[in-house]
Amino acid sequence: MCSILAILDAPPAADLRERGIALSRFQRHRGPDWSGVHFDGQNLLVHERLAIVDVDGGAQPILHPSSGAALAVNGEIYNHRELRAQLRDTHAFTTGSDCEVILALYTEEGAGFLDRLNGIFAFVLTDPARSQAMVARDPIGVIPLYWGHDEAGTLHVASEMKALIPACVSVSEFPPGHVWVTGQDSPVRYHERDWMEYDRLTPSPAVPEALADALDAAVRRQLMTDVPWGALLSGGLDSSVIAALASRHRDRHVDDDGRSPAWWPSLHTFCVGLEGSPDLKRAQEVADHLGTIHHGFTFTVQEGLDVMREVIWHLETFDVTTIRSGIPMYLMARRIRAMGIKMVLSGEGADEVFGGYLYFHHAPDAREFHDETVRKLQRLHAYDCLRANKAMAAWG
Repeated sequence: MCSILAILDAPPAADLRERGIALSRFQRHRGPDWSGVHFDGQNLLVHERLAIVDVDGGAQPILHPSSGAALAVNGEIYNHRELRAQLRDTHAFTTGSDCEVILALYTEEGAGFLDRLNGIFAFVLTDPARSQAMVARDPIGVIPLYWGHDEAGTLHVASEMKALIPACVSVSEFPPGHVWVTGQDSPVRYHERDWMEYDRLTPSPAVPEALADALDAAVRRQLMTDVPWGALLSGGLDSSVIAALASRHRDRHVDDDGRSPAWWPSLHTFCVGLEGSPDLKRAQEVADHLGTIHHGFTFTVQEGLDVMREVIWHLETFDVTTIRSGIPMYLMARRIRAMGIKMVLSGEGADEVFGGYLYFHHAPDAREFHDETVRKLQRLHAYDCLRANKAMAAWG
């Protein structure tokens, strides 16, 4: 994952660029591959890049060649080719980045395109020609985003709180599924779905085949990468299903036609646990069945205690469960990065979608079951998504 930092509509200051770069260093672990800066005299964008798509030419911030609008994004837009094909006008794309389509969509539609994006993202877009800036975050909040104001009231935006605290007197989380445009008092929700409200649901029979096809398609489109990738595998149902689906496509590189041979046709899977952990045993069994190249890492309780302060600093939370599960993930991420892997799939979110936690068995009725799954999904950004994103991003 990359990181973004923005200082918007700032009063003139000779050291603004220097200050922005200094703040961005606090989150450079998220993007160790390259740093990009754009300053239009009023708005500053800083991007720390983890190169996943268009490694050679996809550096950010990205500038629109005609309007002068600038974009800094952390995320991936999985349907970017489809969206490009739907554009009304001809746009001179300057990179192969999946995120550049955001600039073209904004040029044609303003902020009205956001609900068409299929992906995970947090971005800041500045448009000096319209004296406008836009901030947006994906519907689930897979990608972290925060904002705050300094003593002069200047708005700062960043991927992690640690980049804002040195400059801002107030810091808060930017809400998932929301967008803010210059002139608004607060962010506005752009993402609404009928399934969020129980009374708006239409009962229908379950179709396992349709679910299987949709899940396979979701896994496949998330293999949009130009770098080595793998999968986290604990041996449980969620990660095992994801790894199994990924193994179907491991010998193909997802590009324009989706049919060219992959550069790394072997699927690597990863697990971490204390010595004798049942996860390590089950993960190896699944890996043997799937034929993956599996790596089971062990750590000691003392090693976990040694990194606890670091993990809290990276996760930016004192939630006990998040820290407890974040420690082994943090340790595993370092080992994975050392092996040259820059992207992994995981099974986060399945228990929230399907009511997989044990206490769901005690739901008194369908409405209560539904409402709890929605509540859990809407809080993923504060717990499982936060842990998975920041623990892995700690090591790029």
